[in-house]
Amino acid sequence: MSADAFALLGLPPRAALDEETLQSAYLTATRSAHPDQAGGDTHLSAELNAALETLKSPVTRLKHLIEKHSDTPWRAVPLDAALMGIFEKLGPLLQAGAACIKKKQSASTALARALLASEEMRLRESLEELGFRIDELWQQIESKLGIYDTRVTEADSTVWADLQGIQARLAYLSKWRAQVREVLLGLML
Repeated sequence: MSADAFALLGLPPRAALDEETLQSAYLTATRSAHPDQAGGDTHLSAELNAALETLKSPVTRLKHLIEKHSDTPWRAVPLDAALMGIFEKLGPLLQAGAACIKKKQSASTALARALLASEEMRLRESLEELGFRIDELWQQIESKLGIYDTRVTEADSTVWADLQGIQARLAYLSKWRAQVREVLLGLML
């Protein structure tokens, strides 16, 4: 998206953005632009839809905020201790999950499937526990986004590098959350 999603929806550029405010701004902006309305604009309607999608997720919202409102160059962000702890458990669990799914798919008898049940249950419990840890860390990070908005309005020059770190952390957590859910779904089938 090349346009500023915040400006398109009439919102101030913010790291923290609640769903209700976003939906209200979107509905207000799309009333006159919707192609089904007299004088509606298909191109503007598509841009407004893209703006909504960009701002829905903190990961894409922060990336967009940094790209549009700062001149901070991209940089790699190392994993902190909390993320490293999750990552160290994630890799082996995903591998074990994939192996269990493969065994389960090749099990041709009820006995073979029954013998895999305890392994599958342990993996599911471990993956669910890790998923809860990922969700808790996500919520902790997301709950503090308002602090960064204050720093942006105060023109704190270090806020953009900090927001890059937050965006990277949320991107890792988002990817890991999806991977855990995918393996859990594979185990349920």
